[in-house]
Amino acid sequence: MKTKIYITRKLPRQIIEKLENRFEVRMWGEENIPVPRSVLEKEVAEAEGLLCLLTESVDESLFEKAPNLKIVSNMAVGYNNIDVDVASKRGIMITNTPGVLTETTADLTFALLLATARRLVESSDYLRNGQWKTWSPMQLTGQDIFGATLGIIGLGRIGEAVAKRAKGFDMNVLYHNRSRKPEAEKSLGITYYEFDDLLKESDYICIMTPYTPETINLIDKDQFALMKENAILINTARGGIVNEEALYEALTNRQIWGAGLDVFEKEPISLDNPLLTLSNVVVLPHIGSASIATRLKMGHLAANNLIAGLENTIPEHLVNPEIKFNNIK
Repeated sequence: MKTKIYITRKLPRQIIEKLENRFEVRMWGEENIPVPRSVLEKEVAEAEGLLCLLTESVDESLFEKAPNLKIVSNMAVGYNNIDVDVASKRGIMITNTPGVLTETTADLTFALLLATARRLVESSDYLRNGQWKTWSPMQLTGQDIFGATLGIIGLGRIGEAVAKRAKGFDMNVLYHNRSRKPEAEKSLGITYYEFDDLLKESDYICIMTPYTPETINLIDKDQFALMKENAILINTARGGIVNEEALYEALTNRQIWGAGLDVFEKEPISLDNPLLTLSNVVVLPHIGSASIATRLKMGHLAANNLIAGLENTIPEHLVNPEIKFNNIK
């Protein structure tokens, strides 16, 4: 009898075939609709492996309904949708998909920075709505990127990739990280700054830090008060790192100039969210890794993690190596 696994969203056929060769695969058949909680709870009852997305809350109550579960493979870099502590206590492996989306997410981050600074979405709407009647000296003027100061908060793989792109625009790149990275400073020509000093000096601030208990509301009212009036905040990391109420106030009071957001505290974002009413905000539906090639790589990596864990091999991207293994190579 084949090992049973459950996949919480419809994935491309080539990924499913890889898994069907080894396991009994059950899968939620929708691509754009998350699996209902009641269905997920029913399906995990007999599953030994779960391949899920950030949209699924894999918490203690779900683990209690999955007595046979050995591994949860998250098709994402982040895994704040999973209670890793509870999983570890139960001996359940948790994996993620880092590395493959670094360059794609860095591309999107810099595209969002450019779009916000030069008011591209607003300008496109201006034209489409028939408002473009003549050329005017200060019409839809934005901010320069070339030669400006960029502050990066969180210098992981994606942060370093953004820094590389910024150097192509001759930007002065500052960074803040839990620990200094002398090699990156030398190779990328970037400068370490204390957190508050980075906020004061930067024209653009990119949030690149993971979502952790320590980074919840990392950017709040006090932090906006330190920023320049021309500052632009870009967040392609995770919602919840930036306090959205404080951001709205900072934008409406012109405490900062603009914001570009790919992530939100609650996703999908409600159309009632006041940030959507502001012309100086560019918003995207969490598409940081959304290139065809990258999403396929993420799917294959998530599948490979699942295969390894269920075939008694330690997965390459195990996020809770502290668990005790039985019969694992």
